[in-house]
Amino acid sequence: MITRSDALRLDASDLLASFRDRFVLPDGLVYLDGNSLGALPKTATARVAGAVLQEWGEGLVRSWNDAGWIDLPRRVGDKVARLVGAGHGEVVCADSTSINVFKVLSAAVALRPGRSTILSEEGNFPTDLYMAEGLARLVGDGCRLRLVPKGEVLSALGDDTAVLLLTHVDYRTGERHDLPAVTRAAQAAGALAIWDLAHTAGAMPVELSAAGADFAVGCGYKYLCGGPGAPAFLWVAPRHQEAFAQPLSGWLGHAEPFAFEPGYRPAAGISRFLCGTPPILSMTALDAALDVILEADLALVREKSERLTSFFVEAVEQLCGNAVRLVSPREPSRRGSQVSFSHPDAYAVMRALISRGVVGDFRAPDVLRFGFAPLYVRFTDAWDAAGALAEVLSSHAHERPEFRRREAVT
Repeated sequence: MITRSDALRLDASDLLASFRDRFVLPDGLVYLDGNSLGALPKTATARVAGAVLQEWGEGLVRSWNDAGWIDLPRRVGDKVARLVGAGHGEVVCADSTSINVFKVLSAAVALRPGRSTILSEEGNFPTDLYMAEGLARLVGDGCRLRLVPKGEVLSALGDDTAVLLLTHVDYRTGERHDLPAVTRAAQAAGALAIWDLAHTAGAMPVELSAAGADFAVGCGYKYLCGGPGAPAFLWVAPRHQEAFAQPLSGWLGHAEPFAFEPGYRPAAGISRFLCGTPPILSMTALDAALDVILEADLALVREKSERLTSFFVEAVEQLCGNAVRLVSPREPSRRGSQVSFSHPDAYAVMRALISRGVVGDFRAPDVLRFGFAPLYVRFTDAWDAAGALAEVLSSHAHERPEFRRREAVT
């Protein structure tokens, strides 16, 4: 049996505890949705204000040079590179995850002529699959997206597989793929591996270069705390960077953007993956957030994540019994920084929880999803969330009509 005193003791010995004060967190709120939108770093407020008032307000167009706006996609990309095991000049921040998936998918398919299958899991994140469907229609010539059940991806690799497209940490269950092993298997079959790190970057160490991976994408607004709609990132192994033409050949990916030539010449290296003008204000917020995250030891972040999620699983099962069912892997090493439980009325249960000041989220059809951002989530938060869940279920509060009405965003 565990108690809240155990949570207090764990918080007192937490080596990352001081980071919580670096974020804006409303009093009385238990925020377990950092895997959907990370909390606001306090330094981001001043940085964005400076970009608005001084750089934009006073510097105006001169700030593209004087404030270094034009270099932000590469500067911010280099910071992300340190979190995903990539080298200097290998990551760029730009656009959204969906657009970046399209870019790297297009590149990967072109690098495997004679192969026409994009392979993925049935439960992969939908936007990745939608972009793959769209690319397959555009490419034609038999290009297709093939989906197989979870656990059958490796056995489905074949002579026609051009690309294996996977999310490292499953967005519903939190189950984590063995990135190095799966990458090796894909490459042994002659395919290229694309990894979506949206639920990975900033929450745990990942070593793209050491794993010999091919491509990776990810978003900036979850564990990287860049704010709603923050720019995404894109990584390409150096061996692939010069081997293809960018499918979205926008002016900022040109070798000389301000030469204003009528024809497209791709920039060298990762810069050719840029497309349009970068969103300076949102990228400034992400830049500030990364400075905070990079101060933490990712190994400690991962260690705390495993302990937090394990503590939460134990607390929920102790307090809620069989009212909910764990759908995340029980072994902490096999899951990301989230825990998911299923319940037939999961949507209403989550709405009732949120009304009590415990913020998680719902994923169809029946998943209660709780994200644990180790830099600002405490063990007492995990205990209090489990207690609130038990109260909702035992009181049947979720059966109230106001909690069953669907909001636009779930």
